[in-house]
Amino acid sequence: MRTSGRTRRTAVIAVAGLATCATLITGCSSDSKDDAKGDSGKSSSGEQITLHIGDFGSFGYDDKTGAKLFSEYERLHPNIKIVEDNVSDGQQYWDSLKLHLQQNSGLDDIQAIEIGYIAEAIQPTLASKFVDFKTVKGFNVDDWVSYKEKEATTSDGKVIGVGTDIGPTAICYRTDFFKQAGLPTDPAQVAALWNGDWSKFVSVGEQFKAKAPSGVAFTDSAGGLFNAVLSSQSAQYSDESGKLVYDSSPGVQTAWNLSAKAIKEGLTAKLQQFDSNNTWSAAFKTGKFATVACPSWMIGQVATNSGPANKGKWDIAQPPQAGNWGGSFLAVPKSGKHVAEATAFAQWLTAAAQEVKVFQKFGNIPSSKAGLADPAVQNATNDYFGPAGAPIGKIFSTTANAIQPAPIGPKDGTVKDIITKNGLLDMEQRGTSADKAWSNVKAQVKDKVGE
Repeated sequence: MRTSGRTRRTAVIAVAGLATCATLITGCSSDSKDDAKGDSGKSSSGEQITLHIGDFGSFGYDDKTGAKLFSEYERLHPNIKIVEDNVSDGQQYWDSLKLHLQQNSGLDDIQAIEIGYIAEAIQPTLASKFVDFKTVKGFNVDDWVSYKEKEATTSDGKVIGVGTDIGPTAICYRTDFFKQAGLPTDPAQVAALWNGDWSKFVSVGEQFKAKAPSGVAFTDSAGGLFNAVLSSQSAQYSDESGKLVYDSSPGVQTAWNLSAKAIKEGLTAKLQQFDSNNTWSAAFKTGKFATVACPSWMIGQVATNSGPANKGKWDIAQPPQAGNWGGSFLAVPKSGKHVAEATAFAQWLTAAAQEVKVFQKFGNIPSSKAGLADPAVQNATNDYFGPAGAPIGKIFSTTANAIQPAPIGPKDGTVKDIITKNGLLDMEQRGTSADKAWSNVKAQVKDKVGE
């Protein structure tokens, strides 16, 4: 694991499994682009200010579908208004954020950073743009699970972000479709079908296909399957020095081969997760697939996208192997106009009490030790899933405690995006052969990152 004395090329040790979190929402507001510039200012307590938080997907903070943390904070701080600026694509978000950091303009007061990009963010050029939380009163790196804040720590010991969630992964499945296909529906019996090996999951898909309801694929996407499989592998995109080794990584090879097999056998619904046209999200409601790999943050998406009419039809089972898919950080640019207020807000959002509220509402499991151990998390159930409410606290905390760290490097997020959105999707939607798709992936990676 990273320590402050290691060299800048030392890779952060991350939770096994990298994939960008769900990305849903609309384009970034421009209101903060000038407001976020200026002094490192400490406004008076009575000054009316607006804090902009830039993120991607649903972090579960919002007042519409989340835990209503923005309005709660505004009540606690009447002089502060919160504006969330979302983008619909995680890679585009990160590319834009890097550009704004280089230009030192157009930044929000708080910027979310996904785990797939945190290793790049802690490199000296970008890291120098963010507040070091180790200098902030009340910050304690030991408040988070052991690996979390190490992911956001630079080679010289600075901590550029506070941890939001982690993404222990399970499998969400439609019990009605499983029953029609002659498969068990009880979560323990379902988990036993594929316990210990992702290849068993694909084999269950073949059994499902033989008796599947008309028009229902076994799983939503090859990209989702790839991310879930890789999340459980000890070797992923980069080695411990931070060098990309995706093209020789046993973990990437395993995830690619199983995903390619699922495509060849016709087990996927050929969808792109979180596509801008909302085709994937609409397919939940119309019942186009029977399973989706479910990191903890995904269960809110399943419920929201499936709608009230499908309540009780989904359930949750343990995955073939424990892995972590996703998890993010909140960072504060030094150039912001309201750095002190933004820092305090980021700390409040990631405190155990707020992480528990987000989990209870949206399923994003806490990365703080106190949040993860809270009885409200450990004993939590979700009545959208199963006949009597799925024990989501037990399911995801069990997986979280079994996660084994894997190295990550600065370009992992970019490579992941190319593999899932180009290589595998081309195979699903255009019939590209596996060999040709992999060749295209390597060419695009070389063009994008130079390796």
